[in-house]
Amino acid sequence: MKTLIIYASIHHGNTEKIARVIADYLNAGMAKVNDVDVNAINGYDLIGFGSGIYHSKPHKKIIDLVEELPDMSCKKAFVFSTSGLGKNEYNNPVKQQLEHKGFEVIGSFTCKGYDTYGPFKFIGGIAKGRPNEGDFRKAQTFAQGIYKLFKPS
Repeated sequence: MKTLIIYASIHHGNTEKIARVIADYLNAGMAKVNDVDVNAINGYDLIGFGSGIYHSKPHKKIIDLVEELPDMSCKKAFVFSTSGLGKNEYNNPVKQQLEHKGFEVIGSFTCKGYDTYGPFKFIGGIAKGRPNEGDFRKAQTFAQGIYKLFKPS
């Protein structure tokens, strides 16, 4: 199973930390969203899309990348994010766009991450110390589930 994880992790590296845990378990390649060639995605069986959350939305570059993709019928994907609040519904815009592009989205993961974006910087941030070891274990459990669900063609 050839797997690529594409991520946007800007302020504190929270999403990159989670991407590394998932990539290590799945033996996946990793690429920052700015470094991805849309045409190269065809060479992968499974693609993970990860983002920090900014004003309750995934990073614009992740959204833009998914919009640029051609139809990807028969491809499988998963979505993950980190945010100060750790709400799974923050993944929905990317999941919906991927499904519109023909992907089968086989999983969604989120956890809290230290957040000093926007107004949170004035109070010293929220979710300090996150992601933590418990979050990394949950990310690995998520990756194990993805591995079990994925059936290469």
